[in-house]
Amino acid sequence: MPPTLQRYSLNGKTMGTRYTAIFYAPPSADPTAISATLQAAVEKVDRQMSTWIPTSDLCCLNAAPENAWVTIPLELMDVLDIGLKVGHESNGAFDIGVGGLVDAWGFGPSAQTSSPQAAAPDLQPVTRATAILEVDHALRRVRKRRPIELDLSGIAKGYGVDELARCLDRCGVESYLVGIDGEMRARGAKPDGEAWAVAVEKPIFGKREVSGVVELLDAAIATSGDYRYWIEIDGRRYAHTMDPRSGQPLSNTVAAVTVLMPTCVLADAWATALLVLGEKDGVALAREMGIDALFVLRENDQLREILVSGRLLQ
Repeated sequence: MPPTLQRYSLNGKTMGTRYTAIFYAPPSADPTAISATLQAAVEKVDRQMSTWIPTSDLCCLNAAPENAWVTIPLELMDVLDIGLKVGHESNGAFDIGVGGLVDAWGFGPSAQTSSPQAAAPDLQPVTRATAILEVDHALRRVRKRRPIELDLSGIAKGYGVDELARCLDRCGVESYLVGIDGEMRARGAKPDGEAWAVAVEKPIFGKREVSGVVELLDAAIATSGDYRYWIEIDGRRYAHTMDPRSGQPLSNTVAAVTVLMPTCVLADAWATALLVLGEKDGVALAREMGIDALFVLRENDQLREILVSGRLLQ
């Protein structure tokens, strides 16, 4: 007879927000030890990939001279590889080289020490990171052929969620839901056979409202939108998501994109890419690549949904 499973719920601080881990394990499980393992995992991701920690591996890479090889940790190498791949497959709609744009528009670390944005900066499109970064996998090192400011905010939280999942896998947990700030990943069903229910937020400025619920089984989900973080200049709102192709913050009718994928790092990156691509190109690429995605469009103060592939919000 299988052992009785107990429900555990853990959480902690990470990346300026909180992580959560809900799981079922035998009563003999040690939640204190598991909590310490989870906390160490997300802190490791933050130490490697944050632009807000001056000593992070990413900041050291950004500060390195051009053409100088920089040895980086395996996890950071993985995220750079995934970011470059999604950047290529999205035709530059997702790009990890947007750090300069993020900072110039007042969404980066320098915004904490500078005065509020007085005028919209006039910036050029980003040269794709794939054209600037040279990656040596054998020696786990990277160098920049030209100046570039890397920013992994569109992908690092998703990777952090995957790290939480891997921690619970190593602990022998077979039923869990982990997440960071709305990016979620689930394994297995709950002991009663039910899937994990995850709420999808309605993209409304200044309000938290649920638009629907997704049932997760061995999958990850992430949402990118224009409604949670923005700045206002001369009465106009500018979203924190950058369009690398224009050098400007996102400006299209898509308010949010929710993506369902096997891993959260991919869901996170693709949610951002499809949001930037907009309705026509984003929906077309999602269909072409078989990505499960929900596009929420804002039209004349009304919201309209487009569902691609059909496994979301059923």
